[in-house]
Formats: sequence, structure tokens, C-alpha cells
Amino acid sequence: MAFVMAVLSCSCGEKHTHTEHEHEHTEAEEHEHEHEHAAGEIIFKKANAEAIGLTTEKIAPAPFAEVIKTSGQIQAAQGSESVVVATVPGIVTLSSTRFVDGTAVRKGQTILSLASENLSEGDVALRAKNAYETALKEYERMKDLVSDKIVSQKDFEQAKLTYENAKVAYEAVHGKHSTNGVAVTAPINGFLKNILVKEGDYATVGQPLATISQNSKLVLKAEVSEKYYTQLPLIHSAYFKTPYDDQVYQLDKLNGRLLSYGRSSENKSFYVPVLFEFDNKGAVIPGSFVEIYLLGKPLGNVLSVPVTALVEEQGTYWVYIRLDEDCYKKQLVSIGADNGKSVQILSGLKTGDEVVTQGAYQIKLASASNAIPAHTHHH
Repeated sequence: MAFVMAVLSCSCGEKHTHTEHEHEHTEAEEHEHEHEHAAGEIIFKKANAEAIGLTTEKIAPAPFAEVIKTSGQIQAAQGSESVVVATVPGIVTLSSTRFVDGTAVRKGQTILSLASENLSEGDVALRAKNAYETALKEYERMKDLVSDKIVSQKDFEQAKLTYENAKVAYEAVHGKHSTNGVAVTAPINGFLKNILVKEGDYATVGQPLATISQNSKLVLKAEVSEKYYTQLPLIHSAYFKTPYDDQVYQLDKLNGRLLSYGRSSENKSFYVPVLFEFDNKGAVIPGSFVEIYLLGKPLGNVLSVPVTALVEEQGTYWVYIRLDEDCYKKQLVSIGADNGKSVQILSGLKTGDEVVTQGAYQIKLASASNAIPAHTHHH
């Protein structure tokens, strides 16, 4: 049998010959080193995985907890808010401070002024000053006369009372008066909240103008259905998720603690309140409504995956398992408790499986075009 000869030129100028059989043998050896992929496996190159920031995690049994999913509200902690009220009547004149929700203010900072010079009663600050000076003169005059028994002790006491009241009224506005009126200052450091007046409004004495919140401590109030009442003593912490970001906040990382839970439902309600207090280390807005995951009875060693690892398809849940550097497998799983951050896996995974935790959706898109067919395939 004749052999086909291939003549190749090398850089040295010498000629080498190879038979067709030798050439086929070399290719066979190369294919022996290639990886064989089974049916249903998905090819996703390492370079593509790095480009999308794909991450994986080897799962292992770990502590978990039963979860009661509910809703609730973020509230300001007791003592961390102060209401700013009008100390005198007048027309609201806003200062240079941006008088809007969320504006940071310092203790003693002027947030608005109340002008009364154009009112029928006249300028409050000027009237307070005149009343104080008149009462002071009368008090000093009576003090000299009462010792000589020219005036009665009763008249002197009345003059003294009038003077002290005038002094209090004057000191309330002294040093706060300007061309804009009497300044209203912030009683604490914090942030403006619940603005109740606007430029040009008329305010009476004692009228609330705004609330200043320190936001250092916040309260998480969960509304729990009565059917979970027997489980409330087991609740020890909670996670929550706000409507304005995708972040799940964990109370155990915010110095959170359980304050109390209701021993009865609130009036005309089928829900029992559960209260936690925590440090506001993030951008959590008091007053916002949130999704809450109450953590209850501890479970034994549980397999779980991050919520981001799950892909839902028509009511079923799947994850992607990494088999090697470029190869992935789609795996059906059944899920249990969900705490907003991680999900309990009841079946479908085993210890040591390397699950895609970020980038599962991109793997799903890739699987639509390059899944390995049912027969063994070399590539």
C-alpha cells in the first residue's frame, strides 16, 4: 500500500517527511487531551465569566433559621426626634438653609424666622423688649418703696411677678431678632423631617413647624399575623429590604436588638407588632415601609444558596453548577425558608457543589444557544 508523503520545510532548510498515518496519529493524540462534555452541559468560556463578574460558591451545611416573612415600617427611636415649634406668632420667612426633607442641621442653627412687624399687634420682639424694660423699672422702684412701707408687700409682689414674666418673654427672643423677624433654631443636631409650613404661612405660638430627627437609632416595627403568635417567643432577629434599593439589611450587623412583641393584637387589627431597635448605619429612611424576614427557631445544618443564585422558570427554581473552568450544568432544586438573603435548599444539591451566585441569568442566556446535544460531543 502506497503512503502519501508530505514534505515540510523547516527553518534550518532541511526537508522532513511524514506519512499520512503519522499525521492522523498526531491529531488523535491531540483529541485525547480534549475534554468530553455530557448531554445538557453548557459551555461558558472563562473570559466571558470574568467579563460579567461571574462568581461561584461551594455550598456546605451551615446554621439557618425558620423565617416568618411579613411587612412593616421603619420608625424613629424614642428620644431621637425633636419637634420645632413657633416661639412667637408671625409670618414664616425661610432662611438660606434649604428647607426641605433630609436637610442636615446643627443645634442652634437658624432654620426659619417669624416676622410680626406688619401684624396689627406690632413687632413681637420690640413689644417684648418694651414690656421688659418697663417692668424692670417698676420693679426697681417698688423695691425701694416697699422697704419704707410706702407701698404694700402685695403690690410689690405683683410688680415682681410682672417683671419676671416680662423677663422670660424678652429672653425668649433676645439675640434672635433680625430684619427677618425672630429666628427659630434647631434644638438638636439632625435632619429636617415632616416640614409643616412654607414661606409666607402664618404661625401661632406653639404651632409645630417641623421635626428634626437624629436618625442615629431607628425602630423596625413588624406586623405579624396572629397565626404565628406561638412562634413569636422564638424570634431573635430580623432582616429587612427597603423599596428604594435591593440591599438586604441584617439587624445583627446593625447592632440590632429585639425590643418587644405584642401580647395581643392592636385594635381592629389581625396583626401582632414585633419591635426591634438598630443603629442607622446606612441610608434607611424613617417612615418607609419595608419587607421583613423574622428569624425564629434555629435549624440544624442546612444547605442554602444566595437568592441571586436562583433562576425561576414557570414556578420551578433552578441553579447552575460549575463543573470545570468552562462548563456548567443546570440543576432543578426545591426550596424552603427564604430570609431575603439566602434560601434553604431542600433537594437538588449536595455538599461541595460549586453554585453560580452571580451571573446565573447570563448562563441561562448562553444555554439557549450552546447547550451540548444529547450525544457525546467533542469540541
